[in-house]
Amino acid sequence: MSDQENLDLTCIQTIRFLAVDAIEKAKSGHPGMPLGAAAAAYVLWARHLKHNPANPQWIDRDRFVLSAGHASMLLYALLHLSGYDLALSDLQSFRQWNSRTPGHPERNHPRGSEMTTGPLGQGFGAAVGMAMAEAHLAALYNREGYPIVDHHTYVLASDGDLMEGVSFEASALAGHLGLGKLIVLYDDNRVSLAGSTQLSFSEDVAGRFESCGWQALHVPEGNDLAAIDRAIGEAKADGDRPSIICIRTTIGCGAPRKEGSFEAHGAPLGAEETRAAKERVGWPLEPAFFVPEDVNARFREFRNQGKRAEESWKEIFRRYRDVWPGPAGEYERITAGELPLDWENALPDFSGQRGEMATRKASEAILKALAPVMPELMGGSADLNPSTFTWIKGAGDFQRPAEPDPCIQGATGGAWGRAGRNIHFGVREHAMGAIASGLALHGGIIPFTGTFFTFSDYMRPPMRLAALMGLRVIYVFSHDGIGVGEDGPTHQPIEQLMNLRAVPNLVVIRPADAAETAEAWRAALLRSEGPTALILTRQNVPHLDRTVLSPAGQLKRGGYILWDSSPQKPQVILIGTGSEVSLALEAAQILAGEGLRVRVVSLPSWELFDGETQEYRNHVLPPDAKHRIAVEAGIRLGWEHYVGIEGAVVGMDGFGASAPLKVLYDRFGITAAQVAAVARRLTERR
Repeated sequence: MSDQENLDLTCIQTIRFLAVDAIEKAKSGHPGMPLGAAAAAYVLWARHLKHNPANPQWIDRDRFVLSAGHASMLLYALLHLSGYDLALSDLQSFRQWNSRTPGHPERNHPRGSEMTTGPLGQGFGAAVGMAMAEAHLAALYNREGYPIVDHHTYVLASDGDLMEGVSFEASALAGHLGLGKLIVLYDDNRVSLAGSTQLSFSEDVAGRFESCGWQALHVPEGNDLAAIDRAIGEAKADGDRPSIICIRTTIGCGAPRKEGSFEAHGAPLGAEETRAAKERVGWPLEPAFFVPEDVNARFREFRNQGKRAEESWKEIFRRYRDVWPGPAGEYERITAGELPLDWENALPDFSGQRGEMATRKASEAILKALAPVMPELMGGSADLNPSTFTWIKGAGDFQRPAEPDPCIQGATGGAWGRAGRNIHFGVREHAMGAIASGLALHGGIIPFTGTFFTFSDYMRPPMRLAALMGLRVIYVFSHDGIGVGEDGPTHQPIEQLMNLRAVPNLVVIRPADAAETAEAWRAALLRSEGPTALILTRQNVPHLDRTVLSPAGQLKRGGYILWDSSPQKPQVILIGTGSEVSLALEAAQILAGEGLRVRVVSLPSWELFDGETQEYRNHVLPPDAKHRIAVEAGIRLGWEHYVGIEGAVVGMDGFGASAPLKVLYDRFGITAAQVAAVARRLTERR
């Protein structure tokens, strides 16, 4: 074995035992994959990964996604050795309170961790989004001789990642799109947490991916560095297909009693097995967390390579800016996450409109108006564009590079290849949510998605992670209640609104009319610290007359006084959201005609309203005004938050039914007459 080969092996053993020592000290963790996949990860990081630890946010870096987030110590060991801001003491506090090395990777915690992973399959799906973002931005901004967007997305995935349905959805779309810069290293160790994968996972993985349009490569021995290196090189050479490299590894490699066993998966090796593993390869027993100096020197070389790579890119970009100042400035803006100047002037003004309009149609008009001034807007739907209207007409379809085919052109403007801004996700809500996260994580894209509200259930895992990571993603959900009508209870969301309101850091907005919809889009785009869900109607709703009602701009506060029948303290407060706001107004007119002092509050966003000062919230909902009625065509549970024990809720207690929407509202008692009757009962109690 040559000196270089010996040094490579020492580097790999350092990675392995840093992981083992951290897990042993924490008394919890997953040593199996760090031991088994260390060689593959080392080859990738040492010989292929383009990154600069001194600048983890360099926009043209390669992305490395540890989809198998339980192997977090593998990532942390690599980050520490590579020179990221992660000290040995951070590794020693693995999984502890306020640690920089949490049990599963979290976005930018530590720096160099591209995303939050742990729920299996989510990293895989997000990586597809990252690769899509790279391809799209390259098509828009690269010029001949100026490849300012030119990087790969790498994924380290486990058996569990590939078992999860989201990876199948995402891999099918990635193959269809020909994302050649997406490369998955599959840690094929044949063992899961409960035992052999043969208990539940015996499919031909390579055949599955090949059927989806991927290149499938094989490395029969997970410690064969040369074979791993060749496979990654071959994957990079195929620019027309994403690649999966099936690397046959041994879980817990080097642990005498536990290697190859599920016992190595999710628990520390134990003191005796750790000692035996170190003795087996001649590794020092003391001190723990040992890093040989020649390993540090080797990784310093890699750091210098990263610095040189970024400096070379900066020089290319400097020359690019001289020749193409317009595109260069725009690229710098969008990748910094900054919105264009005066973009808000492009928002349609619906305040003077009369008649009716579905809020999904208002949203379509808003997207059409914003798209020319916001090139970073990109998204689509789960095969529902003609229903959700989440498209940018005339902006083309994101597809693999090809001549436009009139046979596949749709209302979005036809197949433009990589430059197209409309994504056809297919009927794949779960993957759509994960891909949207990847688009946002990459930078340069503000993604939006679209589907029927009831199908938000399919998207909950990636939505939760987007909220946890603080990503600017806009989820557009149309067909928001029993107003869906004849499609029946399977398509009528009842509990979904309250479900989403329960997710921390997810702002949910259900606008009452077109004017509030424009303000909802404004709020969503201005919010850079987390995702926003826009809940929109299928049916037409009245344009609220803003000459007698408060302006829709108050939506930014989450809730506001829409109308007061009297300057005096209200006797009853009607609180509505979405399509039920106009119903509340109608009920208020009835009650005011009977001499009651009535206030109508539009409350499109609980999260925004609860973020206001107590003084403002008391102004809208005075604490001593106990007669409050919430009106919403969804489940009642939860409205106690605003109406209290002396209030009431006009809403749903069960699922909907198949019938025309007016019949449904009448049959379920969500009418102005019913709201007025409930108000009378409340006020008569006095």
